[in-house]
Amino acid sequence: MAGKVYESAATAVADIGDGSSVAVGGFGLCGIPDALIQAIGETDASDLEVFSNNCGVDDHGLGILLALGRIRRVTASYVGENKEFARQYLAGELEVELTPQGTLAERMRAGGTGIPAFFTPAGVGSPIADGGMPWRYNTDGSIAISSPPKETRVFGAKRYVLEEAITADYALVHAEIGDTEGNLVFDKTAMNFNPLAAMAGKITIAQVEHLVEPGEIDPGAVHLPGVFVQRIVNTGTQDRRIEKRTVSVGGQA
Repeated sequence: MAGKVYESAATAVADIGDGSSVAVGGFGLCGIPDALIQAIGETDASDLEVFSNNCGVDDHGLGILLALGRIRRVTASYVGENKEFARQYLAGELEVELTPQGTLAERMRAGGTGIPAFFTPAGVGSPIADGGMPWRYNTDGSIAISSPPKETRVFGAKRYVLEEAITADYALVHAEIGDTEGNLVFDKTAMNFNPLAAMAGKITIAQVEHLVEPGEIDPGAVHLPGVFVQRIVNTGTQDRRIEKRTVSVGGQA
């Protein structure tokens, strides 16, 4: 290790222990910190609480930790393409807090900027605000834990619901380019939840495809400043999985 740079994904995640909370960047399989997730899977860390847009697929990304039984609770905006995620949730093996996607993004951003909570119109008049969302089921299908009602207030004749910020012990993100001070550049839509997750983490670990020296990134091109990043691993360019492949047959989609 030299400064923020770690020699491997394994050394960068070595202190993530039982019961840790982890914010994870990515959307589906786009921009996920797969090397860091894989490295956690090779440790004994369990009982993890995860904040992520979804939970990968059955055999990739966070789906690896899910299949190993390492995740206790997930805050996400949808179940996605992961059948094991849905199975564990409905079987009462996993606690899941489903939240609107924009709300999840803003909760992470708020956590990173020191804002403890904020009001939003998203979810007003639904179980998101009124409570009763199933967080965990019993094995017989009944609800073991449900969401509590949230505070609402009227501003300018419109009702809003109070949402609390998200902060996590660790954050895992993926970037195309990073310098040794932690300044990051993301590739197009792979930016998605990565900057927000990075902001929410007390210790943020970034896997980067290309590691450069300070000054090699134009300051105007930096998407996330190094103040939010504590650890960096150069994982190089890896094969990217495609979550859903759509092809045309005979010239017709």
